[in-house]
Amino acid sequence: MSTQNHLPRVGVGVIIVNSEGNVLIGKRKSAHAPYYSIPGGHLDLGETFENCAVREVKEETDLDIYNPRVIAVTNNLETYRDSGIHYVSIILMTREYSGILCVVEPAKCEKWMWSDPRNLPTPHFDASRMGIACYLEGKITYAD
Repeated sequence: MSTQNHLPRVGVGVIIVNSEGNVLIGKRKSAHAPYYSIPGGHLDLGETFENCAVREVKEETDLDIYNPRVIAVTNNLETYRDSGIHYVSIILMTREYSGILCVVEPAKCEKWMWSDPRNLPTPHFDASRMGIACYLEGKITYAD
């Protein structure tokens, strides 16, 4: 096993809130099935959190997002215990977006839907669940 497998990875998750107060959630496929999650992915070398958020949302949903801001950092120990892979996730939030929502990566996501953040579908990916909990608290938060 390489040393890289023993280091935490950095993920970025994006909470997109619509005018009704619902958040965008995807039903994941392949490696993350059967979990639900906010859009997101891996931070690229030299990339800002905000640029990663814009890129990942576009790649997954075809939406353009504007002015995402960091609202939480999650240390995903539940994922580590389940898979042996340790992620630290940077959670950003925005209410500003445009475009037509669609499933751009059908091998990775079955569908996108708007969901009440207080009543999330299950099972829910831990970084997404913790990030939405931080959003509901209304403050920048560290979640473990």
